[in-house]
Amino acid sequence: MVTTAQPATTSTFSPLTTWDGWQQFVDTPHAPTRDADDQEWTLEQREDYHARFVVLKTPAMDTISTAVRRLLLLNRGQQGGARRGLIISGPATTGKTTAMQQLGRTVELADRRRHPNQDGRLPVLFITVPPSSTPKMLISEFARFLGLPMLERMNQIQITNAVCELLCELGTQLVLVDDVHLMDTRSRAGAETSDQLKYLGERIPAIFVYSGIDVESSPLLTGVRGSQLADRFKIVRNQPLRYGSSADKQIWHDLVRSMDSALRLRLHRPGTLVTHAAYLHARTGGRMGSLSHLIREAALVSLLDGTEKITKRLLEQIELDSAAEQRARAPHRRRMPPQRQP
Repeated sequence: MVTTAQPATTSTFSPLTTWDGWQQFVDTPHAPTRDADDQEWTLEQREDYHARFVVLKTPAMDTISTAVRRLLLLNRGQQGGARRGLIISGPATTGKTTAMQQLGRTVELADRRRHPNQDGRLPVLFITVPPSSTPKMLISEFARFLGLPMLERMNQIQITNAVCELLCELGTQLVLVDDVHLMDTRSRAGAETSDQLKYLGERIPAIFVYSGIDVESSPLLTGVRGSQLADRFKIVRNQPLRYGSSADKQIWHDLVRSMDSALRLRLHRPGTLVTHAAYLHARTGGRMGSLSHLIREAALVSLLDGTEKITKRLLEQIELDSAAEQRARAPHRRRMPPQRQP
């Protein structure tokens, strides 16, 4: 019988790749909607609100959620063999990790509603692949999430058996594995780590969901190992949102409008962000991570300097990550007319 320490009630920060951290994430409700003029809402509390802000549901999130619900039904009662899974793939800063975490939170809350007052369940497990991972490093991440005591003399097989036994006992339905692009199956360690994940998928009766940068063009899906993985996993592309067709623009405008309405700045004019929707898309390239960074930092700056509103001038002063800034400048370079030769 495998035992593990139950998550403790604590206010200290714990990463989501631990049981404590994951439970804190699931248990923390969205910030309550309060009026910006509420005098009992302190500046520090409003700073905390805008730092965390809101998680917007994108079309990719709906696709991922629907796909996992179907997989849960498809794999129900399957005792062995190749269970089906899902890969969330796309460029950096498009919201892949956020989509995965929100998926896990939704599944866990739904499980709690179906099994009220039942402690000792762990519907969802979330880990990230360590850099230059080996099979033992990977399974140790599972054990660390679970709080399993690991002795130096324990080998990979012993840790794997302990993890699989416990996850079966806890009724785990969903295993979320982030940063799978870090597994380079061209190396021996990467190939063996990929094999370890495949083995875990056969021993643990759960849906495995992987997330990584451009996974379909990575070594992970090449060769014999890659073909086995490709046969079992459906890929959902989490692309940057486009701004071409009327439908594309409507989706983008709706997301920006939701962010605008979520702001709690006392001098902000409602709808301002929507008037700058095209500019926001050009600045962020349609990437949700960059958009969230831009709006949250602008809101915090306006709170710190007392202006309490977001303007285009303020947005232009916010510097994003270097990749986002390069993408934003690239179209302007292309539109410059050729220089005349003297």
